[in-house]
Amino acid sequence: MGVGTVDLLVVGGGMAGLSAAARVAAEGGSVVLVEKAERTGGSARFAGFVWTTPTFDELRRVNPDGDAELAAALVDGFADAVAWIRSLGVECRPPVPVLGFGRGHQIDTNHYLDTCERLIRDRGSEVLTATSTRSLLTENGAVTGAECVLPDGSIRRIDAAWTLLATGGFQGDPGLRTEHVHPQAADIELRANPHSRGDGLSLGLSAGAAFGKKDAGFYGHLMPAGVSLADPARFVDLALYYSEHALLFDITGERFVDETVGDHLTTMALLERPQARGLLVADARVHREWISASYVEGIPGVDKFQLCHRAGARSAVADSLEEFAWMPEEWGYPGARIRDRVEEYNATVGGGGEPAPGRLLDRQPLDEPPFYVIEAAPAITFTFGGLLIDAEARALSADGRHTVPGLLVAGADAGGLYRRAYAGGLAPALVFGLAAARTALP
Repeated sequence: MGVGTVDLLVVGGGMAGLSAAARVAAEGGSVVLVEKAERTGGSARFAGFVWTTPTFDELRRVNPDGDAELAAALVDGFADAVAWIRSLGVECRPPVPVLGFGRGHQIDTNHYLDTCERLIRDRGSEVLTATSTRSLLTENGAVTGAECVLPDGSIRRIDAAWTLLATGGFQGDPGLRTEHVHPQAADIELRANPHSRGDGLSLGLSAGAAFGKKDAGFYGHLMPAGVSLADPARFVDLALYYSEHALLFDITGERFVDETVGDHLTTMALLERPQARGLLVADARVHREWISASYVEGIPGVDKFQLCHRAGARSAVADSLEEFAWMPEEWGYPGARIRDRVEEYNATVGGGGEPAPGRLLDRQPLDEPPFYVIEAAPAITFTFGGLLIDAEARALSADGRHTVPGLLVAGADAGGLYRRAYAGGLAPALVFGLAAARTALP
């Protein structure tokens, strides 16, 4: 390596990138971190839980089509990742259940991210914000750094023994969403920072890295249709997590998914329905026990229905199921059919039968008035499809038989871990960011 070559160049300053850079700096390595936004942190600043499944078997159960090697690395590396957070003096609260199958810790993500950045700077390494990466440098098939565009427009060449792509995925680019997620994904709301537009994907492909399966899916949540998510505070405030206990109908007036498998999976299913919108129907019991209650232990509950209503969502409260027949025509839903379907569902589960689609959990009837109706639409947080990696965060080559020398990938730029399933977003970014640091340390 030449004079001035750093141990690790990190492209992207979110959870994965900051974790990797801070770990290398803490171990005495040299780092340059490049972030194209004005501030580091990315979408991790909007999250608050680091979690995944407690066992490999459980992760394989909920995510059977994901890469088994990466699944094992995630579960095996989780405890050390939590210990790393605590080693920086960041509070990591006691473990709590998440989504019924996971377990994790509430953390102050802003404190963690800012602590990582401060550590990098304090150890004499660089953090360059408002700086984009124009191209990767390569020599004899190996990635040897990158050319970056500084805020004043000048070009800086950064030579590195290892380069980590951690730009956060491609959910911010409507064209890439259309190509790799679904044709209707171009117009869905973005429940994340706007800067993750596939930079890492483009850079990695240019260096010969492999891209995973196009139908891997994405992580997101149902949000009230037609309501702007420009204010990041709405990402959590308006998320319709309670859909797992309600019934969801598409514009034809039919159920099409087992809602109890999880709001994040229902979100993917709704994207593939006509017009990618639907009516979420709950009764007074669901409102009392779920809409107004805490979604995760330790997070205060708020009345999601009222928040969505005040935000301008298409919503209504019906005193009886009969009122569904009077649904406004401009909504575009067959209200009488939805009424009939709710009544059929109630009769089926009330008699111990199996509804269609099936319903694994919360098989109680929706028969306690009043009824709460919100029009829902999918919103995307990050993509599952990305550049393929091994357990050491090394990018795999397009031929599938080798790694790309000098190239690492972590966070949502990395694919393969999940396929139309989800068991935490911050945890993989953290675990594979730290794995990248271990690989890059001399």
